Amino acid sequence: MASSCLASPAGAALCRPRRPRCRVACSAADAGEKSTEPVAWFSAGGKNAGRLACGVLAAWAVASASNPVIAASQRLPPLSTEPNRCERAFVGNTIGQANGVYDKPLDLRFCDYTNEKSNLKGKSLAAALMSDAKFDGADMSEVVMSKAYAVGASFKGTDFTNAVIDRVNFEKADLTGAIFKNTVLSGSTFDDAKMEDVVFEDTIIGYIDLQKLCTNTSISADSRLELGCR
Repeated sequence: MASSCLASPAGAALCRPRRPRCRVACSAADAGEKSTEPVAWFSAGGKNAGRLACGVLAAWAVASASNPVIAASQRLPPLSTEPNRCERAFVGNTIGQANGVYDKPLDLRFCDYTNEKSNLKGKSLAAALMSDAKFDGADMSEVVMSKAYAVGASFKGTDFTNAVIDRVNFEKADLTGAIFKNTVLSGSTFDDAKMEDVVFEDTIIGYIDLQKLCTNTSISADSRLELGCR
């Protein structure tokens, strides 16, 4: 995809693809390390927003070094017998949003939140177990999902606008038509996930994460263009 790049005062490269977005390349390294990791940001926002995106992703790079996404082969705990465990998503976690630390485990496996439009919005679902749950058509805007395990879950048409999706395992999940508008999408995995017609408008995503995401062949041509996949 054709683009033009200019050097900014801060030394970052601003690339303008066909759509009115810009790419901000910044570096994130842990204290005492010499290595850096490039970060890409796709947005129509300005200089201040670019600094914010780099700050968010730099913080993630430090935190994720010791907190990888749960592997699909890792043994999960037995299904909770708590009678109202599915309703606990409407409260969410109250502490430890960034690193998946929680005050009480959230076991949402096999729960059905189809077309839930009010009770999930803005909740913190840190380290939630969400495999095989249904969130089709749900409003999950502004949620904080950090280190959640969503293997095999269904998010068809789910609205993740303004959400923070950090180190979530979406392996084999169905994300057909999901909306990641102005969403921080960092460190998450989408192996064998269904991603037809997913909306990536103004998505904030790391450069390495973008490269991995673009290997998913189910992403439609329009979405690939929106992301800047090559």
